[in-house]
Amino acid sequence: MPDLTAKKKRPLWYNLSPLNLPLPGLVSILHRVSGVVLFLGLIAFLYLLDLSLASESGYAQAAGLLRAPIAKLLVIASIWALLHHMCAGIRHLFLDVDIGTSLHTARRSAFAVFIASLALTASIAVRIW
Repeated sequence: MPDLTAKKKRPLWYNLSPLNLPLPGLVSILHRVSGVVLFLGLIAFLYLLDLSLASESGYAQAAGLLRAPIAKLLVIASIWALLHHMCAGIRHLFLDVDIGTSLHTARRSAFAVFIASLALTASIAVRIW
């Protein structure tokens, strides 16, 4: 009979680093992160909408806030979050109906999500900046 106490004394090492995840796992985690970024960004966008609709001076103040470089970066980050969340969501919908579930196809679709969301974000960022 094997000695179970020797097995319990072994040190455990859990590698929780997301850098060691395969690409589909990283896309899945970023899908969740982009959802949180969208939710938090919604608060700022609703504030700016309220400010801009309140009066003409509020509109000018909101426009002035959005001209700042840090605001432009935050808008671009929110656009990336929206586009990544959308592309990854479409990928997850296909995976839910068993389309693209093989390992090779899942890796290719995860790579496509990264490329598509970054390319679309870059094309919009050029117009914003």
